[in-house]
Amino acid sequence: MPALSVIICTHNPRPDYLRRTLDALKAQTLPKEQWELLLIDNASKEPLASVWDLSWHPRARHIREEELGLTPARLRGIRESKGELLLFVDDDNVLNSDYLVVLMNLAAEHTNLGTFGAGVLEPDFEQEPAPELRPYLGILALRTVATPQWSNAISINDLMIPWGAGLAVRRVVAEKYIVEVRTSPIRKQLGRSGSNLNSCEDNELSWVACELGLGKGLFPALQIRHLIDRRRVAKAYMLGVNSGHGFSQMLLAHLHDQPMPPKPSTFADILGCLFRGKVSTTLRHASSWRSYLLLPAVDKEFEVAWQSGVDRARKTLAEMKPAKS
Repeated sequence: MPALSVIICTHNPRPDYLRRTLDALKAQTLPKEQWELLLIDNASKEPLASVWDLSWHPRARHIREEELGLTPARLRGIRESKGELLLFVDDDNVLNSDYLVVLMNLAAEHTNLGTFGAGVLEPDFEQEPAPELRPYLGILALRTVATPQWSNAISINDLMIPWGAGLAVRRVVAEKYIVEVRTSPIRKQLGRSGSNLNSCEDNELSWVACELGLGKGLFPALQIRHLIDRRRVAKAYMLGVNSGHGFSQMLLAHLHDQPMPPKPSTFADILGCLFRGKVSTTLRHASSWRSYLLLPAVDKEFEVAWQSGVDRARKTLAEMKPAKS
């Protein structure tokens, strides 16, 4: 039985990107007998098993999952896998050739961690992003941490969440995650699904680990080149991602009893408090409104996009009451 299962979940993949992802896995220094490879075809228009030859790997399998969405695809990968450690790789990830060896060494050294992943996710842009968008590139799963870091804290603003690109999950966490998703309609709304840009399924996996008494971590020795096509650096797409983050973070906060983000102040809030004679509250709303008005135009667009996602989540949660999950 392999110690490690590598799971690629993909829907209508870009052929040249998936080829680079598979080539990087083919070049791994960890002997192939020690790991299995599962290619989860998530309802692609053209079945991948008829196109992609995995015979180069002795433990590779094609698996077709018809329910569209990253969460159903990952659940299928967990159920079909045999390893005690699972590694999720996106179809646009090029892993360093030592990634699997380093991963297994870290898993043996840090048995207290339930999830961990790449501390270095460097971009390979098909088209350079506009300068005004560069401050927001982190939402495309790009990061660099200089030193290893880990924690078992749960916070909506958590910066130690290992992202899905190169995310390692211990089986005990993955099995608990399956139970949580099966019993919770809210959790099924996290993660991408077709053109839906929701997210935070990675946060959910890590928080499940924390609730099991384990931790989560990031390691700069785990390095990935993330292939970013021109569509994903378009402002409209990035605004959609930010809206999805707002929606998903709101649901995640609800699921784990975390503080909900406050609603932004509006001019109507200022007038309402003023007429009711609430001076301190009026000043607080006015300060918040003034801060928003002073933002550069692009920052306002991202703020509005995020807030639209939060508002959508509030509506979703209101419609699902009284059930919490």
